[in-house]
Amino acid sequence: MQDIEKFIRGFCRFQQQYLGEQSVFDSLREGQRPGTLIIGCCDSRVDPALLTGSDPGELFVVRNVANLVPPCRMDAPPGVSSAIEFAVCGLEVARVIVLGHAGCGGIRALMSPKRLASETNFVERWMRIAEPVRQRVLRELPHKSGMEQAKACEMANILHSLDNLMTYPWLKRRVEEGKLMLHGWYFDINTGALLAYSPRKQEFLPLVCALEERLLEAAA
Repeated sequence: MQDIEKFIRGFCRFQQQYLGEQSVFDSLREGQRPGTLIIGCCDSRVDPALLTGSDPGELFVVRNVANLVPPCRMDAPPGVSSAIEFAVCGLEVARVIVLGHAGCGGIRALMSPKRLASETNFVERWMRIAEPVRQRVLRELPHKSGMEQAKACEMANILHSLDNLMTYPWLKRRVEEGKLMLHGWYFDINTGALLAYSPRKQEFLPLVCALEERLLEAAA
């Protein structure tokens, strides 16, 4: 009950901040025009709007276990695909960001399928989308520790989702026309750093350095 009361107080603060006179919602009541689609993980620690300091109406967000994008197939789970279709074809967003993170439970389940075994196995079945990523990591990093393999899989999974995005013909067409940009981001919960994939260097590079490094730079 205490949690519910906290949520209600939180909504009251939201109401005062965003729904008062000359509010953000003055322009949003008639519809939304977000410029960015973020495909993120449903992990409670990785809220895209909170991480980016975005106001209502700025982001169109799709969240699922391990920030996966199914390939474009008519027999694929339609939930994520329909949200991407709506964002790209309906809202005509200018960019798509696939946001992965450290310590992803979905990736742990992928690397150790029996970890969340249940009578339904929904997580295991969903994570089969990333099975090629698991196989590649195990093949290329067989002597690394489980933690190192998991981190490599978290990052490779972002790229796998970006590749799967390009299997949607209407999305691929907008990318080729220069109307849509794709980005892969990785939030390192352990250090506070935000990394972005560089296609030119073929590695993840810091967009925002770890908090400790920023504090040291500010003190220098």
